[in-house]
Amino acid sequence: MMDANDRGANGFNYGPWLVGLGAALWGTESAWRIPLNELFDADVIVFWEHVLILLMFLPLLLPNLGELRKIDIPTWSYLLFSGFAGSAVGTIFFTLALKHGNPTVVNVILNIQPVISTLGAFVLFGDRLAPRFFLYAAIAILAGILLSVEFPALIGVSFERAGLTLGTGYALICAFFWGGSTVAGRGVMMGMSLRLASSMRVVVGLFCMTLILCVYGKLHGSTLWPIPAQTHTAKAIALLLALASISGGIPLLIYFQGLRLTRASTAGYFEMMQTLAAVCITWGFFNAALRPHQIVAAIALIAAVAMVQRVQATVEAK
Repeated sequence: MMDANDRGANGFNYGPWLVGLGAALWGTESAWRIPLNELFDADVIVFWEHVLILLMFLPLLLPNLGELRKIDIPTWSYLLFSGFAGSAVGTIFFTLALKHGNPTVVNVILNIQPVISTLGAFVLFGDRLAPRFFLYAAIAILAGILLSVEFPALIGVSFERAGLTLGTGYALICAFFWGGSTVAGRGVMMGMSLRLASSMRVVVGLFCMTLILCVYGKLHGSTLWPIPAQTHTAKAIALLLALASISGGIPLLIYFQGLRLTRASTAGYFEMMQTLAAVCITWGFFNAALRPHQIVAAIALIAAVAMVQRVQATVEAK
C-alpha cells in the first residue's frame, strides 16, 4: 500500500511525475552545452554553471549553515566525493563527451549509471545484489558497446573507422563518476538534510572547479570569458543562465521533491524521461541520428537497466 503522504488531497500521487519532470528538464542540458562548447572550454562552462547555481541556492544554504557543526567525518567524506566526482569532474567529462562524440549516443550510454551505482552500494554499504543482476548488467554493457560502434563491420580494421570516438570514452568516464556520486549521495543523505546536502554539493563542486582552473592557469579573464564569448556576449549569458536554471537548479529541486514522495523502484523508471528528453533534443535539433543497429542497442540498454532497477527493488523490499 502507498503511504498517505505519497498522495495529494484527491488521492493522485504526483511524486513520480515530479521525478519525471525534473529528469526531463535535466535532459535538456545538451541544448545549452553543445552551443556553449563553441564559446568556452568544457571546464570553464562547468565553473560558470556552478557559480550561477550556487547563487540560486543561497536561500537554501544560508539558513541551514548551523547544521554544519553536527556533520560527522564520514558524511563530510561522502559530500566531498559527491561534489568532486559528480558535480565537478563528472560534468566536465559529460561536456567533453558532447563535444567529441555523437550527443545522442552519449546521452543513451549514460543510462548505465544505475549498474555502476548498484555495484558501488554493494561494495560500500553491503547492499544485496539480485541473482539476475549480473545477467542484466552484462546485457546493458554489451548493448552499450554495440551502441558506441557506428560501423560494426569495420571494427576489425580500426576503432576509428568503426566510429568509436573520444566522446564515447568521455561518456563512460562520466557514467563512472556520476554513478559513484549517486552512491556517495546516499551516504550524505544519512548525515544531513536535503536542502543543505544539495546546496553544499554545489559549494564543493565550485571549490573543485576553482582549483582545477587554477592548476591549469585558466582562472583569468581571457579564459573565463574568451573571445568567442566576448563576440557573442548575449548568447553566452543566455545559454549559461538556461543551463544553470532550466537544466540545473530548478530540476534539482523538482526532482528531490518528487523523490520524497516516490518509492525508489518507481522513481527509477520515471528518471528515464531524462534520456527521452535528451534524445529528442540531440536528434531533433542537432541531427545526431542513430543507425538502425544503434537504435536496437539503445532500446536493449535501457530495457536492461530498467530490469536491473526492477530486480534490485525486489531484493530491497525483502
